[in-house]
Amino acid sequence: MNHTAEIYYHSPIGIIEIKANEKGICGLNFVEKEGNNGSIYQLMDTCMFQLDEYFKGTRTTFDLALSPEGTDFQNRVWQELLKIPYGKTVSYLDIAHSLGDRNKIRAVGNANGKNKISIIIPCHRVIGSNNALTGYAGGLWRKRWLLDFESRTKQGELF
Repeated sequence: MNHTAEIYYHSPIGIIEIKANEKGICGLNFVEKEGNNGSIYQLMDTCMFQLDEYFKGTRTTFDLALSPEGTDFQNRVWQELLKIPYGKTVSYLDIAHSLGDRNKIRAVGNANGKNKISIIIPCHRVIGSNNALTGYAGGLWRKRWLLDFESRTKQGELF
């Protein structure tokens, strides 16, 4: 079993717990309060630096080793999420199509909800086919904030 360490990052939308193991980042989740910081991997400092850039609007992609923990199907879904461009959204159905089976839409939604590396694996960029915001472990208000933030930042790059 891998040793996991965590540290806490204060973002504009709440405290984020960053978890890492020897392989990479394995968790990035919103929490209500900080726990105790344990040992810290250098990668976690890099993650916090990249989150700072993201929240300042100067980073649109992350360059971090990731170590998501899930089933083969979940990992396939999460790889598809990594392909969603900054400031864009796709539907759960779009992801199911990209995996070759439109009937997997519920399974895609379930895998999206099990993503433990939010923001970096951008599950917030997945919306309902009717453009409705649906489920987000960090709360729908954070999902809306992230989408609005990316949209504003992306528009700012055009001018």
